[in-house]
Amino acid sequence: METEKKYPELKTKTVQEYEDLVEKYPIVGAVNMENLPTKQLQNMRAQLRGDVVIKVGKRRLMTIALQNASKKHKGLEKLIPHLKGMPGLLFTKENPFSLYKTLDKNKSTAPAKAGQIAPKDIIVPAGPTGFAPGPVIGELGQVGVAAGIENGKVAVRKDSKVASEGDEISPLLAGLLVRLGIEPMEIGLALTATYEDGNIFTKDILAIDEQEYIDNITTAHRWAFNLAMDAGILTKETIELMIAKAFKDSRGLGVEQGILNDATTDLILAKVERTAKGLQSELKLWTQVHKKS
Repeated sequence: METEKKYPELKTKTVQEYEDLVEKYPIVGAVNMENLPTKQLQNMRAQLRGDVVIKVGKRRLMTIALQNASKKHKGLEKLIPHLKGMPGLLFTKENPFSLYKTLDKNKSTAPAKAGQIAPKDIIVPAGPTGFAPGPVIGELGQVGVAAGIENGKVAVRKDSKVASEGDEISPLLAGLLVRLGIEPMEIGLALTATYEDGNIFTKDILAIDEQEYIDNITTAHRWAFNLAMDAGILTKETIELMIAKAFKDSRGLGVEQGILNDATTDLILAKVERTAKGLQSELKLWTQVHKKS
């Protein structure tokens, strides 16, 4: 009876602990620790100690805590659907994008087992395999892989998606992936979403390609600069080039119209000299032609 009385107190204490952490840390993350070995979780905790607090518990208690805390932190309840697999809560002051990058770098791959959930779309790439012709062609066809015979071996004709993110992996598919040398499972702390200042950032937002992001900013800057130049918009980036362009255009106009000033005199004289030499050559050629005739 004493143990039964303690259980509600323990649950209340756990929920309160989660709520206190929400107050202390501005960023709350939902993590999936399914298939994460205890040793790797301990290593991850040790690596992140001081920057991140990770709590593992019952989904129901996490849900209650997030619902309670959402009364003060609007939108926090939207994190609840992201408590997937073997859920945990992560509390931090670190930038969520940097955190995702850190966690992602510490992941490793592993073969798939029957009954596991695909962490992402699983693709069998086109190309040759080491399989000899036989029943394996039919097995590949059963999981959605178009295969044929090339140079005496089974070959995959085109990239084939055999599972979508969230699908349960069948025994047949698991066996074929092992034989193909494809390891689609991810061992690590999977950050499914984070909450910050009323916003939910899902993993597809957090998993940005940094180089692509930098390239996009560079392209946008170049387009904006060209637009400003074409539209004659003066900024600290365009003013020197626009003044140089205006000077060049006005000097060209002055040379074309024969207007003498400090900037055009030398150019006009050079133009006159070139014209005179051209006329001299034409006159010499005309004289030679008429002498022969």
